[in-house]
Amino acid sequence: MTVETSTVEATALTELPGGRAFLKPHRIILLAIAVIAIFCMAWFMRWDWIPDYAGRLAQGGGVTLLMLFSTCILGFLFAVPLGLVQVTGPWPLKMLARTFCTIIRGTPLLLQLWLLYYGLGSLFPQFPAIRDSFLWPYLREAWPYGVAALTISFAAYEGEVMRGAFAGVPAGELEAARAYGMSRWKVFRRIWLPRAVHRALPTLNGETVLQLKSTPLVATITVVDAYAVISKIRQTTYLTYEPLLFLALIYLCLTAILVVAFRTLENKIPTRGA
Repeated sequence: MTVETSTVEATALTELPGGRAFLKPHRIILLAIAVIAIFCMAWFMRWDWIPDYAGRLAQGGGVTLLMLFSTCILGFLFAVPLGLVQVTGPWPLKMLARTFCTIIRGTPLLLQLWLLYYGLGSLFPQFPAIRDSFLWPYLREAWPYGVAALTISFAAYEGEVMRGAFAGVPAGELEAARAYGMSRWKVFRRIWLPRAVHRALPTLNGETVLQLKSTPLVATITVVDAYAVISKIRQTTYLTYEPLLFLALIYLCLTAILVVAFRTLENKIPTRGA
């Protein structure tokens, strides 16, 4: 009994993040290197420019977050029908959805962004009906094309993810729901969609982080996000490493927040039968 108890205690100690198992030699070395690197950056580098550009950095960070959340929400709303039609739709719609996902996933996002902004955006001024419409004040700006390109890209990638998630939901659950007399819409809303989203959550987490790292591309079409602000700071202060390291810290913090948020959401959803 004593041997079993000590074995259980040792196993529990190894599994605890704060136990002795965490303090392994390679982790101690990595922590020491991180502490030394932070000390060197704080002591030997210039950071006096941050208060002067704090307002611009906050505005650029706000644009980055707005781009991220708006394109992820819109892209997911498009991804659900894209995935669903590939599982249940008639073959013409199925082929259209597959062709769309294949083309968007097979071409660079930067190319898609430039085709929309420099290609489609340069055609709109040639039509008087568009220039005189209420949409012209928005179409002459750069941010709608950035939102459109990021939304289309996210929808194509997530459409494939949702296709696998919809197909992976056990057919017995859907048949049981129909046996209870649920309509097709109610089965989809209460059973099929929630189970598919639950299955897709880990991949959705990764795709959202990738979307965050894709947002700096909008700076190439004059959208002033966090990356554009840092580029302007580099040109003004003639500093190379400090602004880039600060930008890396911003993206690391945002990525950590996204990962924690998605993991918290996953832990709150029951996993029995998943």
